[in-house]
Amino acid sequence: MAATTGAQGKGLIHTAACLIIGDEVLGGKTVDTNSAYLAKFCFSAGINLKRIEVIADDESEIVEAVRRMSNNYDFVVTSGGIGPTYVVFFVRCLDELTVGLRHDDITYQSIAKAFDLPLKQHDAAFERMKRLSKPHPSQPNFDWNTPSAALTAKKRMIILPYNDSIADEEQVIFTDDQLWVPVACVNGNVHILPGVPRLFERMLDGLKPRLLPRLTDPEGKGVLRILISTPLPESAVAEYLTQLAARAEPKGVKVGSYPRWGKENNTVTLVGRDVEFMESIVPEVEKAVQGHRVAVEGEDDPAQADPKKTEVA
Repeated sequence: MAATTGAQGKGLIHTAACLIIGDEVLGGKTVDTNSAYLAKFCFSAGINLKRIEVIADDESEIVEAVRRMSNNYDFVVTSGGIGPTYVVFFVRCLDELTVGLRHDDITYQSIAKAFDLPLKQHDAAFERMKRLSKPHPSQPNFDWNTPSAALTAKKRMIILPYNDSIADEEQVIFTDDQLWVPVACVNGNVHILPGVPRLFERMLDGLKPRLLPRLTDPEGKGVLRILISTPLPESAVAEYLTQLAARAEPKGVKVGSYPRWGKENNTVTLVGRDVEFMESIVPEVEKAVQGHRVAVEGEDDPAQADPKKTEVA
């Protein structure tokens, strides 16, 4: 982790990594969108997302990956495999979380093992669960005070890796007043989130106020990305962009070229924090690639003709 320190003696966040856990993703049953959302989140916050991995619901894989990522990156997010499967229902703007027991949701226990921590029921999270969640219609006789398979399944979601030597609020984070689900933070930088995209996104967004004081850009302005649309093929601009990259790299600016298959225009990008330098070279780049700056990739694509309005001669 970074040696520099920020608010409350915590390390500043320079780098991030994402660990997607789930046999469903590897088997093609589920499409991962959470890593893409995290990438946009990190970019907007000025955090350098360095690695995304997808691994199976396998204890040894999880243990190895979280240890390595925790050691190498400042901010680590895992997605999937926590307790019984989350099913999210949005009812009157509130989240009703119900569960279906799964044998392969082993993230909590695996991450606890990775850092030699016990698993403990978090009573505050359990009280929030009872207050904010509702029994599923398929469980009309469910009772919080009566032992049952359903109650055991629900409790699995609040049996968390826990370090008694660390303040509770630093390792069990409630990001939303309407959600009982906590983000478990282990080893100071591993944040365990569910795999359901809408819940993952909402909880990740809820973490941002806690992260802002630890960012190198505390105002959260993030990184600037400039897009330049060009009609030239990549081969025609490669030599110039190579020379430009050599000049821009010392300024912390990356130059990219992205062909858009089947489209008339390709895209050149400038990505970095040195706004003054980046803005100063835009006219030069536009001239060199015979293009122009755009706000959104593809905004200058020719409009496709509406076949319903095509006239027959």
